[in-house]
Amino acid sequence: MNLLATPANAPGPRRVIVTTCAMAGSVMQTLDSTIANVALPFMQGSLSASLDQINWVLTSYIVAAAIMTAPVGWLAARFGRKRLFVTCTATFTVASVLCGLSQDLTQLVIFRLLQGAAGAALIPLSQSLVIDLYPAHERPKAQSIFGMGIMLGPIMGPTLGAWLTDAYSWHWVFLVNVPFGLIATCGLLLFMEETPPDPRLKFDWFGFVALAIGIGALQLALDRGEQVGWFESSEIIAYAIVSAAGIYYFLAHSLTTPEPFIRFDLFKDRNYASATVFMGVMAVVLFSTMALVSPFLQNVGGHPVLSAGLILSSRGVGTFFAMMTIRSSMRYIEARTTMMAGLALTAFTLYLMSGFTNDTTAKTIFMVGAIQGFAFGMVFVSVNTVAFLTLPDHLRTYGSSFQTLVRNISSSFGISVVISQLTEGARRSRAELGDFVNPFNDALKMPDVTRIMDITTDSGRALAEQMLSMQALIIAYANDFRLLTIFALCALPVALIIGKTKETFREKTRVPVELQRRPPEPQGEPAE
Repeated sequence: MNLLATPANAPGPRRVIVTTCAMAGSVMQTLDSTIANVALPFMQGSLSASLDQINWVLTSYIVAAAIMTAPVGWLAARFGRKRLFVTCTATFTVASVLCGLSQDLTQLVIFRLLQGAAGAALIPLSQSLVIDLYPAHERPKAQSIFGMGIMLGPIMGPTLGAWLTDAYSWHWVFLVNVPFGLIATCGLLLFMEETPPDPRLKFDWFGFVALAIGIGALQLALDRGEQVGWFESSEIIAYAIVSAAGIYYFLAHSLTTPEPFIRFDLFKDRNYASATVFMGVMAVVLFSTMALVSPFLQNVGGHPVLSAGLILSSRGVGTFFAMMTIRSSMRYIEARTTMMAGLALTAFTLYLMSGFTNDTTAKTIFMVGAIQGFAFGMVFVSVNTVAFLTLPDHLRTYGSSFQTLVRNISSSFGISVVISQLTEGARRSRAELGDFVNPFNDALKMPDVTRIMDITTDSGRALAEQMLSMQALIIAYANDFRLLTIFALCALPVALIIGKTKETFREKTRVPVELQRRPPEPQGEPAE
């Protein structure tokens, strides 16, 4: 069989290979957004950097990815999707090698900038490519495949990063990308079809620079706000002013120029516009929850890294089952109904998580995680399907890049808020609980208490301090989970802005007559 002769939209080995390579690129990008977090302390010691300096390893990647996500649609249309995809995948792989071989902090930050800039295109290009590879009646399946890749990275990242760092060294959190990058680059180069480039397209430099400044400053503010005290710091105030000015000039310019940098035709499609808003809401919930659960299991639950990873894997299992089952139900149930049900189920699981303590069993956390993963899958399959259900073909890459930008900014916002609330909440709860630990508290003078914790001794005071810190941390986590519960419930009405899609979905996903199974031809000679 000649693989190269297989049409891109026909079943066969070529489509499987291209889909696998595209998803490998997406998994690499989402993995690298979280895998380096747990290795920061090891990098800090190895590179002799301060805590503030080593955080630029994360900040540089996030800012570069945010800035370079916006022009992906234009770059794909101007130079061709295959050329851009192969270039970005190869550059991301090379940048990963360079990060792993870095000898000082300056080199690592520069190569992380390159990695983030190259990785920005991987998710939007993967999404638009996977949609185009499949005929209309199989696109829900394609969206499920893409959703699994997006969900896999945040779930696997912290656990894989901790294991690689502990078993080998921090360099391997970057070098682990190399085999996947080589496979993806070679597969896309050999089997992916090129889209015709359009050299007549002009680049809106003013719009790009204004948006890059606005988004870059916003990401810097969100990433560094918790470290420097938010608006108590002149640094964050400066970022906020620069971000507001950049976004203002971008909007003013884009609304008055004949060829804007962002294709505003996207927002004429009600399904796409409303699904993108809902995607932003879910990004806040998903990534904020993942940012809280992993440290909770280790710092409060006392689970080792690998055990925490196994417990977190339940989310992946739940998501997998949802993505395999929900797509068929969209022919009979409105997408907005599925989204609201998924978001309501997410809120319910977050409410259950607000009751987690250091005594909560691993089985309970595993089961709640599986249910929450199923809820996430319900929402993401529906959102991704609705967003591109009626969007014109030539706008898909533009649409996927803008949706990725919204997801990145929303997740950064959510993570910044919950981590800030966690830190401040733990400090405040510790101060409030500490008021009750004093020599005048009769409860602490009872014999049963003094046998275990006598605050008149050094060991008793140390034990009391340890208990206070643990209880304050549990309260802070509970308050964060309650905050996300309230946010999820308040976001439920957002789904109502999505129109009715059931009939459109049936029409778009109807199997063509020529592909439907036909009854077998009658055998034998007809009777005379």
